[in-house]
Amino acid sequence: MNGAHPGKCWHEECGVFAAVGVPQAAAITALGLHALQHRGQEATGVVASDGASFHVTKGIGLVADVYRDAHLENVPGQLAIGHNRYSTAGGLTLENTQPLRVVYRGGSLALAHNGNLTNAREVRAGLEESGSIFQTTLDTEVFLHLMALSGSQQVEEALAEAARQVKGAYSLVVLTEHAVVALRDPHGFRPLCLGRLGDGYVVASETCALDLVGAEFLREVEPGEMVTLDPHGLRTRRVLPAAEPPQHCVFEHIYFSRPDSVVFGETVDRVRRRLGQQLAREHPADADLVIAVPDSSNSIALGFSEESGLPYELGLIRNHYVGRTFIQPNQPGRDFGVRVKFNPVAEVLAGRRVVVVDDSIVRGTTSRKLVRLLRRAGATQVHFRVGSPPVTHPCFYGIDTPSRRELIGALKTVAEIREYLGVDSLGYLSLEGMLATEREPRRFCRACFTGQYPVPVDPQARKLSLEETERARTSAR
Repeated sequence: MNGAHPGKCWHEECGVFAAVGVPQAAAITALGLHALQHRGQEATGVVASDGASFHVTKGIGLVADVYRDAHLENVPGQLAIGHNRYSTAGGLTLENTQPLRVVYRGGSLALAHNGNLTNAREVRAGLEESGSIFQTTLDTEVFLHLMALSGSQQVEEALAEAARQVKGAYSLVVLTEHAVVALRDPHGFRPLCLGRLGDGYVVASETCALDLVGAEFLREVEPGEMVTLDPHGLRTRRVLPAAEPPQHCVFEHIYFSRPDSVVFGETVDRVRRRLGQQLAREHPADADLVIAVPDSSNSIALGFSEESGLPYELGLIRNHYVGRTFIQPNQPGRDFGVRVKFNPVAEVLAGRRVVVVDDSIVRGTTSRKLVRLLRRAGATQVHFRVGSPPVTHPCFYGIDTPSRRELIGALKTVAEIREYLGVDSLGYLSLEGMLATEREPRRFCRACFTGQYPVPVDPQARKLSLEETERARTSAR
């Protein structure tokens, strides 16, 4: 599974999926969510419509566990949407598990959202002052309240009115009794794609989910575009003018998306190979072999190997079967959590000068522990190479990154980071080098490296800020 390294402090994103005009739509949606497990591992939900009523299945945990005994193949209806929720520091409840479902004068709605609304606190405060009562601490719920206040009886128009009042990143799917509506923000921060499955359609955060259910990739949902899918087919309209240029999240290519997905018009593996090749040109190393920090760095390390001529080896093996919690024995050693999830291959590393390639360094604590593991396994030199520039600013567009005071790239120079990690050399890919690996570099957001945010941000608008505010209110009562 491609996804966040255990201990690395990118909280993972969300994944959305929808099936329309497809038999056993609920089961197909759950299958699509399996392919998107890397985008959210804490909770998952599916809501299906049979044309008269909604059928909801939700749970805390991994997709395979939540849907194992749900018998979704027996759930009626040819319409369904689903969502995987990313890791959080709190607020993990069924109420906060998407898709969110409401009933209002226009009928029943369910909504699933990947992204982050940068003005959610402001909009929510105004809605609460007007009498709205929120059931969750998710910024996603803002959409539902704005739609309920719309004067339009048409779901598409109510959703368009809501979109005109929010700012930030959103790739979302909305379920009614008879249709699915997909919408992407005008900047196109997060991916969203369309596929054809038999006589019906699917919508997904990444194309790897289309592959798993056997759907044909048609195209991406365009920034600012609304797509309505129902038994009559596909209808599309531009509800917001697309930003020019768009601001695709460059970390989808570096880290988040699966390497077998086509995201923002390119296969992720190909982009990562180019990142690794450019990294080798900028920061060559006098070493014996190249290894990756699995799994999201594998393709970058392969590119480094191809360009440098150094052999690529499997020097770290990741345990894919360790969940979020595990029994930690009472034993010495500060690195236990990392050792549970990564094991060095001593025969590969002993007596060798090793280049270890990672996609990014966030706080640096996991990287430091990995370096210790490699040295204990016998590596005589460790040269650390990073397939992106130093992360110096938090993301406000759908990724719950640490605050700036916790980002090692904002706190230390490269020389100081090298000393902290305990490596023989350290090289980050330059911003220019990273952008050069993209076909159209101007189309990518790089705010986490530069602090230049394309959409104005509220410093309190992190993905978890509403949850933290609600917990503070509760504890003060």
